[in-house]
Amino acid sequence: MVAFAFFSCEKDLPTYYEFQGYEFASVDPTGGNWKPILINSGADISLPTPSAPGSPAYLQEIEDLKEQVARMTEVETKAVTYWTQNPIIRWNEIALELVAKYNLIPGPNPDGSYTLPNPANPNGPPAFPFAHPPYAVRALAYLSVAQFDGLISAWHHKFAFNRDAPFVQDPSIKATYVGNIIPSYPSDGAVVASVSRQILTQMFPLEAEYLAEREAEHLRCLLLSGANVQSDIDAGRTIGQAISGIALARAASDGMRNAQAPKPVSDSIAQAALDRFGWEWINRELPQRPVGLTPLYGKVRMWSVDNVEQTRPIPPPAIGSPEYLADVAILKDFAANVTQERRRIANFWQDGLGTYTPPGHWNEFAKEFIVKYRLNPLRSARTFAYLNMAMMDGGISCWDAKYYYHYPRPIQVIDGFTTIAGTPNFPAYTSGHSVFSAAGAEVLAYIFPSEAQLVRGWAEEAAISRVYGGIHWTFDATVGTAQGIDVAGYTIEVARNDGAD
Repeated sequence: MVAFAFFSCEKDLPTYYEFQGYEFASVDPTGGNWKPILINSGADISLPTPSAPGSPAYLQEIEDLKEQVARMTEVETKAVTYWTQNPIIRWNEIALELVAKYNLIPGPNPDGSYTLPNPANPNGPPAFPFAHPPYAVRALAYLSVAQFDGLISAWHHKFAFNRDAPFVQDPSIKATYVGNIIPSYPSDGAVVASVSRQILTQMFPLEAEYLAEREAEHLRCLLLSGANVQSDIDAGRTIGQAISGIALARAASDGMRNAQAPKPVSDSIAQAALDRFGWEWINRELPQRPVGLTPLYGKVRMWSVDNVEQTRPIPPPAIGSPEYLADVAILKDFAANVTQERRRIANFWQDGLGTYTPPGHWNEFAKEFIVKYRLNPLRSARTFAYLNMAMMDGGISCWDAKYYYHYPRPIQVIDGFTTIAGTPNFPAYTSGHSVFSAAGAEVLAYIFPSEAQLVRGWAEEAAISRVYGGIHWTFDATVGTAQGIDVAGYTIEVARNDGAD
């Protein structure tokens, strides 16, 4: 069904698929009745009644389309093959590519001070954004939720107006893919192109020109594929623009702009933990940045959870307690016995700088399952939306725990201890990899139940990988896994009630 093309090492950039045939397992004619996330229903965004197939206006669109297809170049033919099978996958690949490109720690100034990336001055230095895991999963969540809502609206209008695709109306039009026959008005591809360009431009402002080029190419390919006339595309863009505005309005007020707190706030958080528990995390990276990564990310608005405190885990073991000392012994044993398999696991799940981060890793898994089970664009968007909502909520819950408990990492409190996986710039408890992975695995297990055992096994491996690397305590991983499962349950409850099952 599909051939694979690896443009780089899998963990550095996303894997690109070359589709050889992709007939949807279903077209979901009632998908327009599903419950969206940002809007109340698919009918919220209105569209004008399209021209009837036999009308002069529509017949002229058909003639214009045929003229364009007749002049299609070899380069355009390849582009059509790339874009028009499942555009959700294509834009997710682009998003992961940008995450990896911008997942670089801003360096120190010549005087040793640090300047934070600033969305008001994206050119910097340093360039905006630093696409660390909390930033990456938020970008992926807004992208996929907007795509999902936009396609619910598109499906609503498609099956309300029920205008056949041009290649169905006129058999002389050579269609790229004839196996997937769904109404053409509005164009679902145009919804995805418009939404994706606008959301990603907001998240990665230095890529505005590149993203505009990708959108223009995508929109032209929808016409050249024989699946849409221009009015289909224009209507799809109308939906995309409306949904993007709603999504970006939410993003502007979700609290992310305050997540990277200044040093006095960061210091007060550390002092509160010291007063409360008698310990504090101290950064051991070199060179040392003055504050931890996004101390107030735990206060960002969640998607499916009303109050982050309801997902806060139990306290970690007290320093010096029997449970703590037992974990010290475990970590010392792992450090003294770094087997080839443990190193392989630690490296595979590293997902560090220059990669698409742990949430991006789970987006890659989702993409593979989407292709395997031949999901249509609407169901593909639903998969990514719930996956990234759950992982973002999991990340918020995890960061709340990290800075509430402010627990030291092993390298800080075990004399002579070293790691094989670097030193992250934020507290230990709980493990972000564990929470992201468990939340992602639970959503994928729900949507693809036959893969449940596989993905849950991956989540367990991701969790223990951070212990093998010396970065985390075992309780960071085990409690983080339970935390991710707990948080994902809220998102899965939303999914169970959206009408898709």
